[in-house]
Amino acid sequence: MEGVLGEGASPLAPLATLKNDFSKVFQYYLDKSTPLPVHRWLGTLAVVVVYLLRVYILQGFYIVTYALGIYILNLLIGFLSPKVDPELEALDGAELPTKESDEFRPFIRRLPEFKFWYAITKAFCVAFLMTFFSLFDVPVFWPILLCYWVVLFVLTMKRQIMHMIKYKYVPLNLGKQTYTGKKSGPNSPRD
Repeated sequence: MEGVLGEGASPLAPLATLKNDFSKVFQYYLDKSTPLPVHRWLGTLAVVVVYLLRVYILQGFYIVTYALGIYILNLLIGFLSPKVDPELEALDGAELPTKESDEFRPFIRRLPEFKFWYAITKAFCVAFLMTFFSLFDVPVFWPILLCYWVVLFVLTMKRQIMHMIKYKYVPLNLGKQTYTGKKSGPNSPRD
């Protein structure tokens, strides 16, 4: 009977192989989605809609949704924050450039866009799975949770915007700037 599994073979070896194969395929498609941010966010939007429809139809799981909102707010702060906090850097003597002659340093996020997207998508998938277990359907008065979350969001964003104004950084990238050349005016020489 010992020879059935072979020498040193574990009964969980096929399961480990299956997990490893799934991990490789998942990582392959994750890598292929990296240069396609619009497609990734549209997929996440579909997951969000499915989750919200499920919560609306079930009329429950408001605690799960509230916790999800707090988690997303935390991720958003990481996404909008610089990798190196200027307040802590100012204590070291290094500061952000304030004059044209100072060195240009691009804005580097604490939480990159891809990791931000991945964490949000994973959070909505986990929250969706939690809606299948009645253990997480704690009865609460949802308007109070919504009001509390809105107040928390406004206060947190106010603090973050004040930090952005104080240290003069803009975390939003509205597209790559392109050089258009000199504009020809009425006194410019022509070829």
